[in-house]
Amino acid sequence: MDSEPTSRRLQPSVSDNTGYSGESNRNQPTLVGADDDIQPVVSFVLPTMNEEAGIKECIQRATRALEELEVTGEIIVSDDSTDATPEIARAMGAVVVEPDAPGYGYAYRYAFNTARGELIVMGDGDTTYNFEELPKLLNRLSETDADIVLGSRLAGEIKDGAMPPLHKYIGNPLLTWFLNTFYDAGVSDAHSGFRVVRKEALERLELESDGMEFASEMIMDAASKGLTIEEVPITYHEREGEATLESFTDGWRHVKFMLVNSPGYLFSLPGIVLGIIGSLIMGLGYTGTSVAGQPFGIHSLIAGSLLTLLSYHIGSFGLLSEISSDPIQESRDPITKWVRQHFTLERGILVGVGLISIGSLMVGIFLSRWIQSGFIVLPPLRGDIVAFTLIVVGIQTIFGSFFMSILSNE
Repeated sequence: MDSEPTSRRLQPSVSDNTGYSGESNRNQPTLVGADDDIQPVVSFVLPTMNEEAGIKECIQRATRALEELEVTGEIIVSDDSTDATPEIARAMGAVVVEPDAPGYGYAYRYAFNTARGELIVMGDGDTTYNFEELPKLLNRLSETDADIVLGSRLAGEIKDGAMPPLHKYIGNPLLTWFLNTFYDAGVSDAHSGFRVVRKEALERLELESDGMEFASEMIMDAASKGLTIEEVPITYHEREGEATLESFTDGWRHVKFMLVNSPGYLFSLPGIVLGIIGSLIMGLGYTGTSVAGQPFGIHSLIAGSLLTLLSYHIGSFGLLSEISSDPIQESRDPITKWVRQHFTLERGILVGVGLISIGSLMVGIFLSRWIQSGFIVLPPLRGDIVAFTLIVVGIQTIFGSFFMSILSNE
């Protein structure tokens, strides 16, 4: 990169693609308005809802950060307040926009259309984040050539009373673990609201959520697109004003959003696991094998059959989800990939007919033996269970293939 990794003097440069270099220009004003012709380097975007108790201090901190960095910037307040928040923000030189729909995520997406800086700084307007720590984030951005830098609360310091224990020890770590598991994000605090994003990286992201899950969506989409995400420890402070976060409701929104955008983990993986277990139990039950002195019998065979059918249902949902929607994270298991690459309606019908034929042949043999015995010797129940399991799976395969064909327009 053109700038020194440890430089705290960042200024726009047309000679590189970073949006800034190591040189400063004191002739430019620190804070510019929407009508100014000067192109800002940094755009602060603050979504607010009745933040009159803290918005003044937040803007002051943001301005001091720009002064320390000696770069020009703008502060955009995306407001949905009924108090004096927008008036205070305008009086302090911020650009106030009013989204035409509610929601934390929508407030950000609406304001992004106004932001002119090459670097977008995201943060809340309630004093929980000290924007004077911005140089730390920008230095990491410069050192690593990252696309996004998060301020990690969990790797830094959380002031007393700033975060409820439920969020600190359970909610945020658990949600971050989910996100890292599903999307390989490799972050310690996925839901930190203090982050810096290069505008060119932001334009690559396909952000659509309106609620609090927006924070997860950004990291999920960035990780799935191979963007570089870095972190630096920050201090998290107690907020000014009343909290608007609803712990369980907003937490569930995050989990739901991660699951529905990762059908491989929601459907395919459970389907494969249940299929392996079900097939194993069916095999043990059919052969009457004993394990640790305990024989597997007809009841185990029935249980295995039900698990196998259930696994087929769940696994097929994964395929249908990926075909009918555009999930952020596609399934990565080899079975789902292979089916998606090689599926055609004709092949699906052939597989279904084959399964039905095998099951029907087994039923025919059993029925023939029963008739030959003069209806005295009953057909083997074990064989019937296996045969009818194959027939049911075959029928599902045929109709499922037609449905997949309809969804994929083949």
